[in-house]
Amino acid sequence: MLKNILFVVAISLFLTACDDKKKETELAAREKQLLEKEKLFAQKESEYQVLLKMRDSIFSKKDSVKVVVWPDEIKGQWTGKVICTESNCSDYVVGDQRTDTWEFDSDSIQLAAKIINNNNLVRVYSGKYENNEIKLNYKTDSTAKKQVEMNVLLNEISPNKIRGTRTVTVDQCMAKFSVELLRSTK
Repeated sequence: MLKNILFVVAISLFLTACDDKKKETELAAREKQLLEKEKLFAQKESEYQVLLKMRDSIFSKKDSVKVVVWPDEIKGQWTGKVICTESNCSDYVVGDQRTDTWEFDSDSIQLAAKIINNNNLVRVYSGKYENNEIKLNYKTDSTAKKQVEMNVLLNEISPNKIRGTRTVTVDQCMAKFSVELLRSTK
C-alpha cells in the first residue's frame, strides 16, 4: 500500500511537473508579449513627449516674435524727389532728378520701403528705424550683371517732410543724392 501511495504521489508529481512546464512556457510567452507591448508603449510615449516639446517651442517662439511696424508718422505714401549731388558713374549725372512714390510698409517681421514710378514697383528697400533715423538698404544678388548697393539715410523727420541722402555704389563707381519726401495727400 505504501508502494501504491508512493506511486500515486510520484505520478502526481510527474503530471504536476509536466503541467508546470506547460504553464511555464505559456507564462514565458505572455511575458514576452507583455515586454513587446511595453516597448511599443515606451516608444509611443517618447514620440508623444517629443511632439509636446515641439508644440511648446512653437508656441514660445510665436509669442517671442516681435512684430515690427513703421511709426504712424512715417508709414504710408510719400512723394519723393531725388537729386544727384555727386557722381563718378556714367549712369548718374550731377543735377539729375527723379520723382517717385515712396511707400513705407512692413510685413510681420521686416520694415520695407517700396519705390513706385508710374504705378510700377521699381525697388524694395529693407529698412530699419532707430534713434529717429530711417536706414534703407538695397543690394543686388551675386548673380546680377552689375553689382549695385543703395543705402538711404533719412535723418530729418517731421510730420510732413523727411530729408536725407542716398548713396549708390555700382561696381567701382559711386553717386550721392539728396532725398526729400513730402507726405502724400491721397
